[in-house]
Amino acid sequence: MNPIANIRKDYKLQTLLEADVAADPLQQFSKWWSEAINSKIDEVNAMTLATVNALGQPSARIVLLKGFDENGFVFFTNYNSHKAADMENNSKVSLLFFWKELERQVRIEGTVSKVSTKDSDEYFASRPEGSKIGAWASPQSNIISSREVIEKNVSDLEKKFEGKPISRPPHWGGYVAKPVYIEFWQGRQSRLHDRIQYTIKDGSWYIERLAP
Repeated sequence: MNPIANIRKDYKLQTLLEADVAADPLQQFSKWWSEAINSKIDEVNAMTLATVNALGQPSARIVLLKGFDENGFVFFTNYNSHKAADMENNSKVSLLFFWKELERQVRIEGTVSKVSTKDSDEYFASRPEGSKIGAWASPQSNIISSREVIEKNVSDLEKKFEGKPISRPPHWGGYVAKPVYIEFWQGRQSRLHDRIQYTIKDGSWYIERLAP
């Protein structure tokens, strides 16, 4: 037997019933978010971002959620990165949260757009100094000859900005993913999981149960 095939966990912490969910998926996400925060999950805001390039090739990576409201889910990145090029070509994206400690997943599908310059500036100003330098130092997703390239960039930039405010690079900023579909997944025993989906039709959200 393949030992990988023997890795199993039976989920049994909680249930997810239609009678218990909010009418609006952002309210339901806010409820689950609060419970995840209170559970002290490490990197609770880590989410998978999936994009598709001009050739139709999907790719996925972990990014960090930095805010959410009725407009969508906000994250920040380098506008010259591979994922930014994907989103420029195709604004449709998917997000995924997996909170294993709560035996929960949240799947989100929607479209992205850039946040305002003001919002990008405000968030950048709140970052640690090292992260600000890093945004300038890294030609994200480009091939570099060695680690020393980044280390030299950092050293040069630290000298450049010494004693000065570090401004936001023009190639760095935020996106907001506006959802059109959200699925809440609660693990249950024997793989008979609870799955509740929200789909938007004519401006209203509809709630339906999916088979596990």
